[in-house]
Amino acid sequence: MKYTKGSIGRVFLLKFEDNDILIDRLSDFAAKERIKAATMIFIGAFRKGDLVTGPREPVIPPQPNKMTFKDGWETMGIGTIFTNAKGPQIHIHASMGKKEKVLTGCVRGKSKVFLVIEAIVLELKGVRASKEIDPKTSLNLLHVF
Repeated sequence: MKYTKGSIGRVFLLKFEDNDILIDRLSDFAAKERIKAATMIFIGAFRKGDLVTGPREPVIPPQPNKMTFKDGWETMGIGTIFTNAKGPQIHIHASMGKKEKVLTGCVRGKSKVFLVIEAIVLELKGVRASKEIDPKTSLNLLHVF
């Protein structure tokens, strides 16, 4: 285990609106506010999108189990933002439900908001970390200095 220590910086309240592409809008926001490291929590609903629900098999490098969802799902989740030379790197995990179905996984791609997603972003100041492609797994993983 590796760790770094910091403190909470600025606190933001975000309202994503119907048809916003969550990851794109969050990335634009992080770049505009020059956020280097942050965590976020959110509640709301997705209209449609893509989710990775774990690996197909527990091997390294993993092959993602990709799923698509549509037709509106209630959601809540948590995520991180770490900025590297390529810009903000967004990593979001969410649980979502519709009727008696439940999905949990990593939100990907062009996942769109249905009606609203409310988020609180907590900037992390003083932490020494970034996201970089890990050569062993080919995943964009947290790197703590």
